[in-house]
Amino acid sequence: MNKPAQSVDAHSVMFITPRPEVMMVEGKGSWLTDNNGKRYLDFLQGWAVNCLGHSNPGMIEALNAQAKKLINPSPAFYNEPMIRLSNLLTENSCFNKVFFANSGAEANEGAIKLARKWGRLNKSGAFEIITFDHSFHGRTLATMSASGKPGWDTMFAPQVPGFPKADLNDLDSVKKLVTDKTVAVMLEPVQGEGGVIPTTKEFMQSLRKFTKENNILLIVDEVQAGCGRTGKLFAYQHYGIEPDIMTLGKGIGGGVPLAALMATDAVACFVPGDQGGTYNGNPLMTAVGISVIEQLLAPGFLDAVRAKGELLSKELLSISAEFNLNGERGEGLLRALMLSSDIGGKLVELARDRGPEGLLINSPRPNLLRFMPALNVSDDEIRQMCNILRELLKQVA
Repeated sequence: MNKPAQSVDAHSVMFITPRPEVMMVEGKGSWLTDNNGKRYLDFLQGWAVNCLGHSNPGMIEALNAQAKKLINPSPAFYNEPMIRLSNLLTENSCFNKVFFANSGAEANEGAIKLARKWGRLNKSGAFEIITFDHSFHGRTLATMSASGKPGWDTMFAPQVPGFPKADLNDLDSVKKLVTDKTVAVMLEPVQGEGGVIPTTKEFMQSLRKFTKENNILLIVDEVQAGCGRTGKLFAYQHYGIEPDIMTLGKGIGGGVPLAALMATDAVACFVPGDQGGTYNGNPLMTAVGISVIEQLLAPGFLDAVRAKGELLSKELLSISAEFNLNGERGEGLLRALMLSSDIGGKLVELARDRGPEGLLINSPRPNLLRFMPALNVSDDEIRQMCNILRELLKQVA
């Protein structure tokens, strides 16, 4: 027998988005439970944040152990987890230096500052960073200006100048924007908010060649696509290239506020006073980050992510054929199902409100659904999600 619904009094919480009248109270793996005891199969995972699902034992152990030792010595000092996580990241990437932050937007803001500082030192003050239409780089004024999300150019106008927009997978559109003021090109290997649009290998390799030939930095924003999400530790590793700067967020903390700005030695030109942050390299957060990265690097883990991504792709293609939809796309466990009409929002609501168990999915555009499950989601949970989706599509039809 279901318990009577409990009301949620959230009048003191600032309104920034419509929220359902439920409160999440517990999570385990791929499942969330609300204040009424209803369970939800979570294929959002905090927008690709909880890469190891809810209540991951390794993360909990790391958090508890570090909390008993040292939470915050201040960023004026080194701490052991900060150094260990920096080494883990550089040993498994093409980068040499790491700056830790709290959010993907903050990491991207740091990348913009670093590129501009490099341009001042090496390119006669060049400061413009070419970004892409439909891109998403964060919610600070600079990262909103860098983003190509429709409507953001007027939301908090005037924008920060210096971010001309090219078209993804179109090198000519990049070349047309290059001037003597161009210092970098910044892009997501997979545009998540833009509708799960992967960058092609041909484009990424041609872009890297072009930027090198023209002394332009290449910045990859892997806030959503990094940390195992695409089936490799970092998404740029699919392309056989080495960028100059990379940003990480979301998955690196597995649910705690942690992000990273990474750069090669040749580009890491900050000096004291240029960059900082009260919680930079906080040992409590970086201890959790160590647990996350070590689990992602465990033998067979990323192979399993790729296999699960293939299963999800296969199931979504089957659904697309059954309901005469427009296919699917993505990389690893960041995927989208293209719908035949603007029913994405309706499906999200039906999925959440479904009983006795709900489903959490996302519709960044009205004609598609986005899926960002835990990287350790089970095959059965993938099939269960797809069967629920079939049920919902029948309702809408």
